[in-house]
Amino acid sequence: KLKADVILISGHDGGTGAAPLNSLKHAGTPWELGLAETQQTLLVNGLRDRIVVQVDGQMKTGRDVVIAALLGAEEFGFATAPLVVEGCIMMRVCHLDTCPVGVATQNPELRSRFSGKVEFVVTFFEFIAEQVREQLAQLGFRTIAEAVGHVEVLDSRQAIDHWKAKGLDLAPVLAQPEPGRALISATIQDHGLDVALDQELIARCEGALERLEPVQFDVPIKNVNRTVGTMLGHEVTKRYRGEGLPDGTIDITFTGSAGQSFGAFLPRGITLRLLGDANDYVGKGLSGGRIVVRPHRESMMDDTKDVIAGNVIGYGATGGELFLRGQVGERFLVRNSGAAAVVAGVGDHALEYMTGGTAVILGSTGRNLGAGMSGGTAYVLDLRPERVNALALANGELSLSGLDPEDEVIVRSLLERHVVATESPRAKDLLARWDEIRGRFTRVLPAQYARVRDALAELEATGGDLRAPGAWAEFLEVTRG
Repeated sequence: KLKADVILISGHDGGTGAAPLNSLKHAGTPWELGLAETQQTLLVNGLRDRIVVQVDGQMKTGRDVVIAALLGAEEFGFATAPLVVEGCIMMRVCHLDTCPVGVATQNPELRSRFSGKVEFVVTFFEFIAEQVREQLAQLGFRTIAEAVGHVEVLDSRQAIDHWKAKGLDLAPVLAQPEPGRALISATIQDHGLDVALDQELIARCEGALERLEPVQFDVPIKNVNRTVGTMLGHEVTKRYRGEGLPDGTIDITFTGSAGQSFGAFLPRGITLRLLGDANDYVGKGLSGGRIVVRPHRESMMDDTKDVIAGNVIGYGATGGELFLRGQVGERFLVRNSGAAAVVAGVGDHALEYMTGGTAVILGSTGRNLGAGMSGGTAYVLDLRPERVNALALANGELSLSGLDPEDEVIVRSLLERHVVATESPRAKDLLARWDEIRGRFTRVLPAQYARVRDALAELEATGGDLRAPGAWAEFLEVTRG
């Protein structure tokens, strides 16, 4: 349905060094099971020849690669093993900036201990490749492509005959449905881009794209229209690179329900307004554009209760603005590094791994707010501290405080822009009672980021220059507290 190019099966043994212990022990299943089921499902539905299948999850040997290929994989991911080759000793403190061998840290002293070399990784993969060739030769295959999907050559007797596996039936895993069909990707996926809604948008924005003439129009949208605005944004970036267009050059209003990734990677100069609601990933990779999502003017939706958009809003955004009049799902602004957003309420894990930008949340938050947050600022109305990432608070990694005068200016300005964009009754009410309301906002700021911000302000006030000899080292020492 989505016309995907790649499907990745990631096994339960994989994960980052920052993964919680309960996830390591209890989440997921082996990649062998997921891979076999995926291959069989694609074959039954006549889709296998259009899709590349990848697999990862603690792959370490050539034997792992060959088994994965026989179960249906064409591409293979290695992570932990190459990291160990580079010098990782798996202390599992990747998220604390204390890696003792300098792999996962920004601390110059720890980074100096890193002893890895490119040659180590190259040699490791040469040995992997050699083992793969040997095993393929034993099975009678010349290439991985020839071996993909041939589960009939897998010998499971040794496993089944073992007393611990008595009664185990691996037939479902090793089944080969639809014999005669292609077992590997062989045709190019037709993404239907020639009939995408963006083709109409590009045609109607020709004046803006070619002559910088302001363009404004309305268009209906349905949830089968995915990544709307992305191809249009590509045309802008192709012509004007990272600068984009002057603000407000292209202003499009959509009415209806938007499919996934509405406004993904939108560059500066494009404003997309949606009267209706949206699926997941609104503003994914937002790159300077403006996105407004609000209920239709005839709608009876309540900002404080009703959902206006799905999960993972603003994922990886680097700039621009998001105004959302309503509740959204989980993982709001994950990895945001520069966008500003106003929203009525969010689900779990909001602001995860955020490194920059500004978030104003006017309602409830789910649990685990600010997990891994290392930059940027959030302003939350009536924040319940127990909803904030408990580990970060306990370790002093997050700072909670009231608004200072500079914060008040930022929040008021964003609320005013939110009212203009969405006509939000809630934001209007907050602004009307600002003297009463401002004390109910909590500023959420990474503690280290707060120290850097304060040190920069002090440096600027005293006329300091980070380019002066020794100034940078002194600055780092101050910000480390």
